[in-house]
Amino acid sequence: MTTVDVAGPARALAIGAHPDDIEFGCGATLAKWATAGCEVSLLVCTDGSKGTWDADADIAALIARRQSEQAEAARRLGAVGEVRFLGEIDGELEVTMALRGAMAKIIRELRPEVVLGHDPFKRWRLHPDHRAAGFLCMDAVVAARDPHFFGEHGIGHHRPAELLLFECEAPDHVERVGEAQIEAKVRALLAHESQFESTHRISAADDGAEAAAFRDRVVEKCRSAGRRAGLPYGEAFKRVERV
Repeated sequence: MTTVDVAGPARALAIGAHPDDIEFGCGATLAKWATAGCEVSLLVCTDGSKGTWDADADIAALIARRQSEQAEAARRLGAVGEVRFLGEIDGELEVTMALRGAMAKIIRELRPEVVLGHDPFKRWRLHPDHRAAGFLCMDAVVAARDPHFFGEHGIGHHRPAELLLFECEAPDHVERVGEAQIEAKVRALLAHESQFESTHRISAADDGAEAAAFRDRVVEKCRSAGRRAGLPYGEAFKRVERV
């Protein structure tokens, strides 16, 4: 059975491995909630320092650029909460107690009703950071909700009502989105200009055709997700209700 639409949250936290992962995974959903008054926050686990095909790239400059792009993408989604970075090295994210604690602390501080993150169980996933970010997200939700984890935080425990996993192996939930939310998702993704060549398949010489093709791919993915629930457009998730 596929469910549709969680109760609109007052606060939501989306957790991604890299800058732009959140927008790909749940950007239209975040834009929908933000429009309804939700305080949307984003947490990015890595510094994005390997997000280029240029072997001679200035890595420090790339890291700064990717943070700036992420902040602009959040603005385009309408996110009025916080944009935070764990700052782990791109490609080297690991599931550790220290990072579980750091993420749990952020959940306790921001107190989201809904947490969104990568599905770590997706088979044949190539990028190790996506797996690690997904496991950290789930582990941190458990730690944040239970009062005897990380008492040194000095912050009251917090139990989110819902956990939604994107890029999922077995989706069973769809958030309905409309054309306005999809356009916000596309605009947010296009804020990540450093990723045009490597991820978006938009070359520096593009006359507009490649950018249009990128938009079409994003729209088609939302259309495909919506079909799961008989909707024109949507974003698909694995829903974990008993958090």
